[in-house]
Formats: sequence, C-alpha cells, structure tokens
Amino acid sequence: MKDVLNVCVIGSGRAGMIHAGNFIGSVSGVRLYAMVDPVEDTAQAACRELGIDKYFLDYRDALKDEAIDAVVVVAPTVFHKEIVVAAAEAGKHILCEKPMAMNKNECSEMIDAAKKGGVKLQLAFMRRFDESFMHAKERIDAGEIGDVVLVKSLTHGPSIPKPWMYDISKSNGPLAEVSSHDIDALHWYSGSYVEEVYAVAGNYRCPDAKDEYPDFYDNVIMNCRLKSGTQGFVEGAQGVLYGYDSRVEILGTKGIIHVGKNQNFSVLTCTQNGINTPFVKSWQNLFIDAYRREDAHFIECIKEDKIPMVTGLDGLEAVKVVNAGNLSIIKKHPVKL
Repeated sequence: MKDVLNVCVIGSGRAGMIHAGNFIGSVSGVRLYAMVDPVEDTAQAACRELGIDKYFLDYRDALKDEAIDAVVVVAPTVFHKEIVVAAAEAGKHILCEKPMAMNKNECSEMIDAAKKGGVKLQLAFMRRFDESFMHAKERIDAGEIGDVVLVKSLTHGPSIPKPWMYDISKSNGPLAEVSSHDIDALHWYSGSYVEEVYAVAGNYRCPDAKDEYPDFYDNVIMNCRLKSGTQGFVEGAQGVLYGYDSRVEILGTKGIIHVGKNQNFSVLTCTQNGINTPFVKSWQNLFIDAYRREDAHFIECIKEDKIPMVTGLDGLEAVKVVNAGNLSIIKKHPVKL
C-alpha cells in the first residue's frame, strides 16, 4: 500500500469542497490530486481555492488516470450509481455522499460493483463521526438507558430548496436530501432496520413549486416500525429560515438520551429587549469535525484493509425507507418495505 494515497473529489459544491479541504491538511496519508466538475469555471475556482492545478470536466477522464487511488462522489444523487459503478470497475476506492442512489436496485448494483472490483465503498453518513452522536451511541451500547424503545430524529434546513429538487423523480425529495441522516440515526441507534413507514407531507414554504410540481413537499413527518419492534419518528423541513437544526432523542426502558446542539455558541444574552442566543446557521459549521473524521476513516479503511463503519448496506436500507416514505405520502397509507 502506498504511503500517500491520491484522492479525486467528484463535485465541487459545498460538501465537495469540505471533503477536498480535509484532504489538503486535515487528514494524514492522503493528497488531494484533482477535482471534477462539468463547469470549467467552477472547477478552476475550486482548484484555485484549494491550491491544486489538476481538474477534470468529465469524471470518466478522471477514472482513466492511474495515479488516482480513491474518489469521493459528491454529484447529484441521480448520477451516483453510474459514477460509483464506473469507479469500482476502474479499481478506485469510493466514498459516496448520501443519499446513496435513487432506489434499492441502483444501490445493489453499486454494492456488487465494489465487491467485484475489490474496492472499499463507504457511505457518507457523517453524523456517525460527530463527537456528540458517537458519545450517545457509546452510552446506548453500554446499556445505560436499557433497551431502546423509541428513536426520534429531526433535521430542519434554513435554505429554500434548489429548483432541481422540486422534481421528486430526480431528487427523491426532502426525505432523501434532508432526512437520510435521520433515517440512518434510527438504524444506528436501534441496531435494526425499518420495516414499515407511514409518512405525511406538505408544501408550506415553496409556492413557486406548487403549479409545476404538485407532489413536492418541504415538510414531512414519518412514523416507523423497525424489525426489532423499536419505534421510530423522523421529522424533516426545508426553508425554515431560523437556522440549521439537528436533534435526536433516544428513549429506553431505563432512561433517555438527547443529542444535538443548535446554539452556535454557549452564550445566552439577556437584556430588557429579551433573551438571545446565536443559532447554528449551517450544517457546514455544525459537522465540520465529523466530516474530517469521516474522511480520515475512509483513508484508514483503505490503508488497513478495514470494513468501513458505514457500508453500502446502510446506504441501501436508508434509500429503501426514502422510497417507501414517498410512496406512503402519495398513497396516504402505511407502506411495508
């Protein structure tokens, strides 16, 4: 195994730049070799910011470069399957951002391709690498709250969805884009996978989408029954404006655990005008250390031939829940996976 691995990041958006930044200083034993973006101006701007020279406009050209050992896939979800399968066939190790793909068949193809290619496939559920979320998992595994009875997880995003997200057939909707991490939290903290869901959703903040995309929703709640008998609840929202909000509650037979921080600083200001505390503005601020640990784990798994903590199966199971939840919204009744 090489002392220093060459990594190429496919996608120069917000998450792509976070991963890329980690590989130029925060993670040892790795070098950011190149970026990929179909828009040349964007690719060039990313390279200038990161201090590298090499970029590709087509991921297929990057995969032909034998110097590249691994790729991070941060393209839109609809392209994940084709990129991951091609990368596996090219012998590149893969860290794939969530959501894994559009449906379970695509996920299965990705898993099979990685096995056949003999490469690592890690899913980017970065909350599993967040210090607070990891501490909660340790407390659960230590038996401090007894058996897990209920996991409730919510994510509220401040920004209005991008126009391409309005088409559920291309984005899989907020259940995928916003709530994938919450679904994974249910799986991770309960030690079981979802068996049945009932979801209710509506569009409350995106009037521009209502005429052309009547099925689009920016707010969703979903009840879940897991195979173990544990109960689950997921709440997702986009365009809330007030800040980025991510919290989990795990109820056991002997206690409860609350996870999540929404205050940007541990400062509370009280004046005659009221009480104020700065709220977290973005997931980019809240989970920056989790991204670094996630990227470091990916490189460690390649070098030490370890199974990633978050596998293709975890990604597949989350996608199955997303698909079932979207069907439940349309059918207005529970859906078994």
